[in-house]
Amino acid sequence: MNAQATAVTYECFDVEIADNVAHIRLKRPEALNTMIRGFWSELPAIVRDIDVNARARCIVISSTGKHFSAGMDLAVFGGNSAVGGARQADPQTAAESFRFNVKHLQDSFSCLDEARMPVLVAIQGGCIGGAVDMTSACDIRYATKDAFFCIQEINIGMTADVGTFPRLCKLIPEGWVRELAYTGRRLPAAKAEQIGLVNAVFDTHEAMLAHVMETAREIAAKPPLAVTGSKVMINYARDHTIKDGLDYIGLWNTSMFAPPHMQEAFKAKQEKRDPVYPDLLPLRNGL
Repeated sequence: MNAQATAVTYECFDVEIADNVAHIRLKRPEALNTMIRGFWSELPAIVRDIDVNARARCIVISSTGKHFSAGMDLAVFGGNSAVGGARQADPQTAAESFRFNVKHLQDSFSCLDEARMPVLVAIQGGCIGGAVDMTSACDIRYATKDAFFCIQEINIGMTADVGTFPRLCKLIPEGWVRELAYTGRRLPAAKAEQIGLVNAVFDTHEAMLAHVMETAREIAAKPPLAVTGSKVMINYARDHTIKDGLDYIGLWNTSMFAPPHMQEAFKAKQEKRDPVYPDLLPLRNGL
């Protein structure tokens, strides 16, 4: 893969790809990086483009300003937006439409979980409401010492519905999920690290981002097929029994095991050089 940097700008994000790492950066700090309507179409489009076209071997998501994100912009709830929907006289028809639109929002974050490459996220300040949904769909989370997490939905009279509960219950003890969900309290970074929600806490945003990018480049230097296989197996183990997981990894390695990649790893070590592995192939949308 070409290590030359490329950059693209969107309404809500800046995207740069260099050294086999795609860096997606939220760029609306003046609005606390709230998730406006454009956010919900741009993020999945960006991630799926990187994934389908194998543009990188690892993805990093970071943000700008004081807070990572204050969650969904309240304007999304009104008018003819994805969540507000067209107001209709029949409540059942409106409810069916609302359910479909919630699924659209859920898919905007599921793309992170489903991407073939790992997704790392660097969190500073507030990670609120929809931002908890978003970051819980990532592979690894890091935070600054001033970061905090808040299931904000309970404070505005609703139940979180874009991914917080299905994923958060797999990441931290259920008692903590319940306390945060029922009270709307803030979970500070130190406690988040203690209970396993984040891997490490840093004094500054700069130190955190330097560590995250270094980790991403380290992942990108590993054999991409083995990395994506590891992500598939971890996700499968999360959602299935141990017996099913053991059976699936056996089937996976029956077809995906790559002796040439192992040979390259050993040869590179012997020759004291960096190994060179083939990239994942772009997908062809089933054609």
